[in-house]
Amino acid sequence: MYAHRSATASAPHTTVHWIGHLASLMGASLLTLVFCRSHERSHRETSRLRAISQAAQRVVLRPLPRRIADLRIGSVYRAADPLAEVGGDLYAVARTPNGTRFLIGDVKGKGIAALDGTAAVLGAFREAAHQHASLPELAAALEVSVRRHVAEAAQSDADAAERFITALLVEFPAGGCVMRSVSCGHPLPLFVRGNRVTALRGSRPAPPLGLAGVDPEAYRQDTFRYAPGDAFLLYTDGLAEARDGAGAFYSVTERDIAWRTAADPQVLLQQVQDDLLRHTQGRLNDDVALVAVHAADC
Repeated sequence: MYAHRSATASAPHTTVHWIGHLASLMGASLLTLVFCRSHERSHRETSRLRAISQAAQRVVLRPLPRRIADLRIGSVYRAADPLAEVGGDLYAVARTPNGTRFLIGDVKGKGIAALDGTAAVLGAFREAAHQHASLPELAAALEVSVRRHVAEAAQSDADAAERFITALLVEFPAGGCVMRSVSCGHPLPLFVRGNRVTALRGSRPAPPLGLAGVDPEAYRQDTFRYAPGDAFLLYTDGLAEARDGAGAFYSVTERDIAWRTAADPQVLLQQVQDDLLRHTQGRLNDDVALVAVHAADC
């Protein structure tokens, strides 16, 4: 009798325990389902954003040709935002009657927020590069275009007026083994000869575009001579200002890089990019744009 009553009394407790266990399993299954669906939506959204960013890059930051006349060209763009393919750093090239002209620059800000200024200055360069005989004239024309763009953008964006653009114009005229440059608050290229790299020194730069002058006389042109086989590395400040975990800056001129590979500019840039990412443990705080130009002949 006692045993029978004990078994009977434990039955409700067993049932409640079983129901609680089932409810826990159902709850865990539901949470897993919600997580999986959320993860799937997040993955789809990330893929969609990346596809949009890649399309924007192809339209705004067009791939540079691998060769123009006697110049071999390589380019790399690395965005700090892992979902972005284009942002505040920029580069372009134009083959004109006055020579092959390059632009590299950096819009204040980074990522998608700076894309409007990037598109504006690239569009202005692609047109004006063919219309002006000298780099100072070209720089002054870009200043006019940037000012116009900023004035229009400021009507709907209060921060537009603060988005100045550092820029470097570089020109390789046909023949003569000469490179000319005009800096608007932007570092001059690095010069590569054999397995050595040095930083070029030039005139005092003009202020960044948006803060500079509209008179060509406000811009100083530097001229550098080179020999066949030499190369130049154009870069944005994301390279010079990158840091490792301890806060040490990346100094590209002091790194162990096979500079002699500059005969293939894209190979050289891949080495620089890989070395940069090793230094920063794969993390960048700013976008980085690099253009390498190898002069096969004069």
